[in-house]
Amino acid sequence: MLSREDFIFTIGYDGPHAVVDSQAKRRYGSLSTRELAERGLYRAAYASVVYARRAAAQEDWEAGLAAFVEIYNRNSGSALTADSPLDRLFGVFPVEVKRAIVL
Repeated sequence: MLSREDFIFTIGYDGPHAVVDSQAKRRYGSLSTRELAERGLYRAAYASVVYARRAAAQEDWEAGLAAFVEIYNRNSGSALTADSPLDRLFGVFPVEVKRAIVL
């Protein structure tokens, strides 16, 4: 399983390996989901929410998702909900990958 930082900054896949943006990982990897969203890094913030879904309790994950949606809607003028197809919008899907290639 990839680390949180590798997962949220994955930019693609090379066969069974995740390709990770090393500069973004180094610069923003320590930020929380809320901090990522507030800086406008919506894809990374949503990836953080998806990653947390596997590790957090249901109510913690739902609170993180609600906070992300609220920040995104406020900054973009959208009216998304937690039930919106956010996976498709941001291109983030949970994938089981054991190894990362950091570029």
